[in-house]
Amino acid sequence: MKIYRHLSEIPANFGPSVATIGNFDGVHRGHRGVISEVVERARSLGISSVAITFDPHPGRILRPQAHQPLITPLAQKIELLATTGIDALLVLPFTGDFSRMTARSFATEVLQQALHVTELHEGENFRLGYQAEADVDSLKLLGEELGFSVRVYTSRIIRGQAASSSRIRQLISQGNVSQARALLGRPFSITTTPASGRGYGTRYTVPTINMAAYPELLPANGVYITSLTVGTGSSQETFDAVTNVGNRPTFGADSFAVESHLLNFHPIDLNDRTPLTLTFLQRIRAEMRFASPEALRDQIGKDVLKARRYFTLFHSVASKPRSSGTHPTVLAH
Repeated sequence: MKIYRHLSEIPANFGPSVATIGNFDGVHRGHRGVISEVVERARSLGISSVAITFDPHPGRILRPQAHQPLITPLAQKIELLATTGIDALLVLPFTGDFSRMTARSFATEVLQQALHVTELHEGENFRLGYQAEADVDSLKLLGEELGFSVRVYTSRIIRGQAASSSRIRQLISQGNVSQARALLGRPFSITTTPASGRGYGTRYTVPTINMAAYPELLPANGVYITSLTVGTGSSQETFDAVTNVGNRPTFGADSFAVESHLLNFHPIDLNDRTPLTLTFLQRIRAEMRFASPEALRDQIGKDVLKARRYFTLFHSVASKPRSSGTHPTVLAH
């Protein structure tokens, strides 16, 4: 996937193309459904497929006091979009001046002149331009003038719920990572580093890792079955884990942390710049205040036992051979 971060970076001979525009926060199953159609259509025509997104998220410019935390920050969003088969990604800088661009100007300068779009694929609720002036019907009229058609998609419904960024964000904020997983098409995860000042050295020998402060979306406070991938590339390693998200009320209200206890731990190389990917698989319980550290320790033992049972089943299912023509079994989380 080629990445362009400004219109000036797009080659003069780019296109013709089939395109889709969106924030793509979460790169969820609704997004992927549209993108897969874009990719398939472009390949059938022998032309390029392109996704257009914005950085920062428009809400951070238009509603700075009320913006929502992101499901997928830009780096993670780019990684996920790269797995869709899309040929190119245009990441347009979203500024105050850009926000005042009319739909006609955007369609002319970006779609027609820069990308030579012949087809635009969008969800039924999509809007474009200053103050969201143009809906999909308006875009169809613009397309007739400028030489592109518009294909419109209804919302994708999964298990009775619309696959939308706002619904997924709500589910994660409630701690319902299992339902969020169904709409995302994968478990919710965050990418961060170890907290600084915790004494992480070259060789780390304690099975509990505190995450650095994370500015984007986190699940509701509570205890979760998770997996933690340490490092990247050929040196990365993934551990089964139990993770606490919250204020640790037994020890005071001002001690918020995301803290993972690694179940199959062995000493590892780790410092405060080591990449960590924390994947939330299932919620065990809400945050609780205990009468004493001893009571907390007893509950942690029960949490760990539940997690070990989960992973025993998970690894057992994952290791079973599949007969030809069958699909892998997916555990209901």
